[in-house]
Amino acid sequence: MSRFLFVVPPLVGHINPAAGVAAELAARGHRVAWAAVDPGLVRRLAGEEAVVFRCAGPVLGPGGAQRPADLRGPEALKFLWERFLGPLAEAMAPGVAAAVEDFGPDVVVADQQAFAGGLVAERLRVPWATSATTSAELAGVLDGLPGITAWMDALLGGLRARIGDPSGAADPRFSPRLTLAFSTPELVGPGARADDRIRWVGPSLTPRPAVPGFPWDWLDASRFVVLVTLGTANTDVGARFLGACLAAVRERTDRLQAVIVDPGGVLGASATHGAGPDDKDVLVLPSVPQLPLLERVDAVVCHAGHNTVCEALWHGVPLVVAPIRDDQPVVAGQVTDAGAGVRVRFGRVSAQRLGGALDSVLHDPAHRAAAERIRAAFRAAGGSSAAATHLERLAGGVPPEEEQ
Repeated sequence: MSRFLFVVPPLVGHINPAAGVAAELAARGHRVAWAAVDPGLVRRLAGEEAVVFRCAGPVLGPGGAQRPADLRGPEALKFLWERFLGPLAEAMAPGVAAAVEDFGPDVVVADQQAFAGGLVAERLRVPWATSATTSAELAGVLDGLPGITAWMDALLGGLRARIGDPSGAADPRFSPRLTLAFSTPELVGPGARADDRIRWVGPSLTPRPAVPGFPWDWLDASRFVVLVTLGTANTDVGARFLGACLAAVRERTDRLQAVIVDPGGVLGASATHGAGPDDKDVLVLPSVPQLPLLERVDAVVCHAGHNTVCEALWHGVPLVVAPIRDDQPVVAGQVTDAGAGVRVRFGRVSAQRLGGALDSVLHDPAHRAAAERIRAAFRAAGGSSAAATHLERLAGGVPPEEEQ
């Protein structure tokens, strides 16, 4: 059996897909370990028994790299790379090197935003694969932007000189041997890279820690059910948007009910009017069991986070997407280009516009048909099982071009 070391940033959306692959590898008898800044977070998502080597490094958000709420576009990208991803790589590198020495992996599986994984593996001559938890950089979004590309290359070159092999050549975002892309060309569209080293495996889903107390009998089978969520990293900017969602839902309670995820309590008691199990139209909760809930909902309103989008489409659920920053505009474009949803403007949407978008995805059968088409492609791609098989072949020394 082989040993696999997963190197991940302290971001839920990047750990969840890796956890599915790690669980599949462990089920096949392989040894799995993690190198991470937040061992508690990894164990919460991957299981309390997970072997985690602690690394130093910043977190993104309260207590760490706190970016201004209104930061968008190139400035948001600059902040992400200069204030978080770059420092994260340098801080993690010693811990990753120690984990490689102690655990002795046959393969390092490096998240695409945990640059230390690829750079340290290259320096220590350990085969490594990329875990691409968003398809944005595999869809040619930077083509035609030579200035941004050159700036990124310079930052990565500096990191290689300090923590990697100065004579190396590999881009730490893309393994020269294997990149696991947790999507499919059916969603990514015609810009999806075709490369022997890239394997489009679709979403990697695994059971998550239970969220106790969800009132399943609250769901009304006679009405549409809508899930509204902005993920785990956007609680500081969501008040206005969630308020518009709440107002749009209140205007349509004759035909739908909504579950709104509000981890930061930004809506406030006065805005929700006590929304809870006694309110049969709106349920506002700090967290929900998202995967099982997606089996019961008819539409999702979200920020176009890659994980949320792929999890919804895995269940054939159409979306209203309101991208905020980072890769979210790209993912939102993929959703709308595929016909699986409607896009609205996060910062300016009104309850009327949001309600119209909801009406569209709930009542226009074309959106659901497109979501079902992507669902079929996702499930055919193989998910965590296919990803585990590719990693096994890499550990066994099988070149990507010789895979069957």
